[in-house]
Amino acid sequence: MNKYDLEELLIDFSVLIIEIVNEIPNSKAGNHLSGQLVCSGTSVSLNYGEAQSAESKKDFIHKMKVILKELRETFICLKIIHKSKLYKTEDKIIKAKKENNELISIFVKSIETAQKNQKS
Repeated sequence: MNKYDLEELLIDFSVLIIEIVNEIPNSKAGNHLSGQLVCSGTSVSLNYGEAQSAESKKDFIHKMKVILKELRETFICLKIIHKSKLYKTEDKIIKAKKENNELISIFVKSIETAQKNQKS
């Protein structure tokens, strides 16, 4: 997968997160979790843009690790929303959790590869 495909995947994921957030009920829990979710779920795309302009290999790895942390936070938030049934469309939650897991795998592997290349 090239960096432009990954960028589009991340943007599409962020759009899905926005769609989910827009459907979360207006309640104390809903507002809190939707705020958390929109921050972490959209930051992955924005931080990837930053990673593409990294000043060094070390900076690139750091930015990729930030993305991974945000993806993990997003996943936990999606699980809480799913288990507490704070959604209108369960299919979107299931799709987001699946895509989130796939993105976590991609970033784990990318970070491992970048770290190996840094040592070379």
